[in-house]
Amino acid sequence: MARKCVICKKIPVTGNKVSHSNIKTKKRHFPNIQKVRAVIDGVTQRVYTCTRCLRSGLILKPTMMKRPAPAVQTA
Repeated sequence: MARKCVICKKIPVTGNKVSHSNIKTKKRHFPNIQKVRAVIDGVTQRVYTCTRCLRSGLILKPTMMKRPAPAVQTA
């Protein structure tokens, strides 16, 4: 899975996990990336984006198509 947001370019960062005895080991912190359908340049595409961009409204989701109601037959 892609670990980069297509909107804000957020990527994994590295840091240290520090134990109680102050021993440091490397750790990677990953952004919360989701695969969503979005309208980009008028075309609906599946893209990877972080939840911060989704919540902020930077992603325009496609409108849902409404299905016609089923025809009711009366006797």
